[in-house]
Amino acid sequence: MSYDPQPQASHYIGGAYVEDSSGTEIPVIYPATGERIATLHAATPAIVDQALAAAEAAQKVWATWTPRARGRVLTRAAQIMRERNRELSELETRDTGKPLQETLVADATSGADALEYFGGLAAGLTGEHIQLGDDWVYTIREPLGVCVGIGAWNYPTQIACWKTAPALACGNAMVFKPSETTPLSALKVAEILTEAGAPAGLFNVVQGMGEVGAALVTDPRVAKVSLTGSAATGKRVYAAAAAEMKHVTMELGGKSPLIVFEDAEIDNAVSGAINGNFYSSGQVCSNGTRVFVHRSIKEAFLERLTERLSGIVYGDPLDEATNFGPMVSERQMQIVQGFIEKGVAEGARLVAGGKRLEREGFFLEATIFADVTDDMTIAREEIFGPVMSVLDFETEDEAVTRANATEYGLSAGVFTRDISRAHRVIRSLEAGSCFINSYNDAPVEAPFGGVKASGVGRENAHAALEHYSQLRSVYVRMGDVEAPF
Repeated sequence: MSYDPQPQASHYIGGAYVEDSSGTEIPVIYPATGERIATLHAATPAIVDQALAAAEAAQKVWATWTPRARGRVLTRAAQIMRERNRELSELETRDTGKPLQETLVADATSGADALEYFGGLAAGLTGEHIQLGDDWVYTIREPLGVCVGIGAWNYPTQIACWKTAPALACGNAMVFKPSETTPLSALKVAEILTEAGAPAGLFNVVQGMGEVGAALVTDPRVAKVSLTGSAATGKRVYAAAAAEMKHVTMELGGKSPLIVFEDAEIDNAVSGAINGNFYSSGQVCSNGTRVFVHRSIKEAFLERLTERLSGIVYGDPLDEATNFGPMVSERQMQIVQGFIEKGVAEGARLVAGGKRLEREGFFLEATIFADVTDDMTIAREEIFGPVMSVLDFETEDEAVTRANATEYGLSAGVFTRDISRAHRVIRSLEAGSCFINSYNDAPVEAPFGGVKASGVGRENAHAALEHYSQLRSVYVRMGDVEAPF
């Protein structure tokens, strides 16, 4: 049977595609042209119930498999995903508008990395032995049960795999709800897991908006909720899950600082700022959108940065020569345009960009503001678009204090040749995922997540296993039991 690169229905439940056209219509729009490329339907209550029932049944079977057998399924899924990288990347580009040049190396490939990594860790999920004289204790690492993943629209394939790989490695099942803006890619992940040998119902995908997410989060069959989204959404979901004592991981937004000291290598710092502001058209939660540049090199930094913008190729995201794509939706484009207007109105200096491109689709120019002050809206609120704010600073202490003056704490970066200062400053910044002389690297081997309003828990690395499993402790007495009477 030939491989079909397009999903076949709205939902994937029990190892097969499922449709229920009575659900609310979800148009899928190609951001580069504004045209509708598919129409899906939101999950009805019956669809949600079907998915949770399938997951509950599959989890009981999956939990009896040996960890090594579970790992083989994940590893096989990673292999299939790599074999189909181009088809999956093209689907991701149509889903999100991100350039194919980017999706070929950063989306399905990183999803495959997660499946492979946790497939390799699965066999090592053991407990420990604790000797207490003649008595002893042993622990057993056990799955939580049915997990719910709620995805964001910027990295739909990657997010589905980042949540699903550790969940399945630990013996859980997953019901995943993608963003209604980018609903296609997760369906192909579900297909691949079934093809790789996962029991039917182990990974299910249901579509929908907030009410579908709320139904999943509050269902008593669900043991764990993992959300990637905004801080505002995270607070609501966290509260709903906490009301029923569910486990949670919240990977939320940020307003992250990138500090460029006077001794930084300018071209590398500019590259870091470009990666931390304009990759994925700025639609990355960990972006370093507050770029603090030492006053002595600010103009040189801005000059080099502006020169580098000449390398931008706006165009059809399916053309591999294109390196800058549209915003994911018309609504998101309008939100970002509103922030640009506020930046100008509040007195920031518009160095470059600021306009919508005169072409079809939702394209905005890469935008740079200088002379930004801490109280400006563009320096305080998460924009989630290609808008960089450059702020001046004089001293290390000043930079650290101002960098930390935010409710968020997802990421932070430092560019300097002084390695002692680099480590000292990074330790002083209130952030979970940090970078020295680099920005926005996210290998699966490293924990990813934030502090403060940027989230709870960690994704990736060994740390993720703690969030998808629980320990049973067993005390073994080898002698007689003493009692007071």
